[in-house]
Amino acid sequence: MTDSQNLNRVRWRCRRGTLELDTILGGFFRHRYTGLSVAEQADFERLLAQPDHLLGAWLEQGLPAPDDLREIVSKIRWASG
Repeated sequence: MTDSQNLNRVRWRCRRGTLELDTILGGFFRHRYTGLSVAEQADFERLLAQPDHLLGAWLEQGLPAPDDLREIVSKIRWASG
């Protein structure tokens, strides 16, 4: 898969079931994704595999994310805050 195809795939996965999550995840992708390390990009992609209700709890309601996703959730919260 080319870099362009991968970026398009990740961009598409940022589209969620709510405007709030679309805005948070899409904004983070547009402004921060390419500046992340390879490991952080992998964490972001693993985060996108989670159901919307968990993403909303972690990103909008401030509930703690699992240890393996806590750092990327913190980066997203900081960037959208």
